[in-house]
Amino acid sequence: MLLAFSSVLQAQSYDLLLKGGHVIDPKNNIDEPMDVGISDGKIVEVSASLSPAEAETVVDASGLYVTPGLIDLHGHHYHGTEPDAYLSNSFTALPPDGFTFRAGVTTTVDVGGAGWRNFDHFKEQVIDRSRTRVLAFLNIIGSGMKGGVIEQNNDDMDPKMTALVARQHPEVVGVKIAHYRGHEWGPYEQAVEAGERAGVPVMVDFGSASPPLSLEKLLLEVLRPGDIYTHMYGGSVDPDGARQAVIDEDKELREGMLEARDRGIVFDVGHGGGSFFYPVAIPAFEQGLRPTTISTDLHTGSMNDGMKNMLNVVSKMMDMGMSLGEVIEASTWTPAQVIGREDLGHLSEGAVADVAVFGMREGDFGFVDSRGNLKPGADRKLETELTIREGEVVYDLNGLAASPWDEEEE
Repeated sequence: MLLAFSSVLQAQSYDLLLKGGHVIDPKNNIDEPMDVGISDGKIVEVSASLSPAEAETVVDASGLYVTPGLIDLHGHHYHGTEPDAYLSNSFTALPPDGFTFRAGVTTTVDVGGAGWRNFDHFKEQVIDRSRTRVLAFLNIIGSGMKGGVIEQNNDDMDPKMTALVARQHPEVVGVKIAHYRGHEWGPYEQAVEAGERAGVPVMVDFGSASPPLSLEKLLLEVLRPGDIYTHMYGGSVDPDGARQAVIDEDKELREGMLEARDRGIVFDVGHGGGSFFYPVAIPAFEQGLRPTTISTDLHTGSMNDGMKNMLNVVSKMMDMGMSLGEVIEASTWTPAQVIGREDLGHLSEGAVADVAVFGMREGDFGFVDSRGNLKPGADRKLETELTIREGEVVYDLNGLAASPWDEEEE
């Protein structure tokens, strides 16, 4: 009887077994065919040969890539019905589950939609009601990213209250400042103060002052190592533009860009609907300024534009010259470290079973930037086959984890 009971237990070692896929797990230096066993929402084992007989469900991942679930470091998900609220309880922000899993994303970070005044509402309305793991950067503006003059209100920038709310909620992983039009540095310094008080990084969307503030000063003097400069391939080369690009009018990298990278500033793609331009991206990339992290800036103004979704941006960066391993690292383990969530972004034994399975499509593809510039000639792009969140299949394009339909059983 004991032997029989032991055999039953052995037969159920894994709830789900991903068999024969090419595993890419940058944290653990894995880039080769491996099997992945999952049980009770956790990674049980990653090994060259796990027995299908020990699994309740087996997925044949042969010819596919198995990675940690992607982490989108820059999204806008404080969706709601408040008119003229831009990205804070608004029609412009998006419910995460409809846009994450189909792109292999299991964790998304809302950056600045809520401030300390309305974070509790955001948590109740979005974070607690989503299957996607939703984290947040608190806006230094107490009422969040409501657009226009509200985001210029210096009186509503409160480092102490921002840090207090951040420390109270583990979902808060950073502080955000965005769209500030003034020429003083005080608001950026207050965001950094809030980050210091809360022990979290700051993300900067560098506003729209005209003439522009110095990008070099922001990156070398105001921000700290570990802080994030998003929209890295946006901006303008025009000396009188509203935001300096990382290159100048001669298409040369500005002074301080590589120095900032070397001192630990995180350069984030943050593609969006108006912040990724090939005339900036290609010269900067070719001169050595590659992304630290890959992200979308997902909202209604970008979801059907050149950005489309996280996996499209990942494929776009691969087309620009990053290797498959590099783009996976920049969208899994690296962002996990940036936001201090090293429990995420890897397939270590005991880790939460957030997993993505991708196919590599080959053909003739084109990618479009935020101004409609087409970069043709891409010969491959990634496609999501399966997404697993805490051990549960949440997206299955071709039924890899489904049971075959048997007409005779009807």
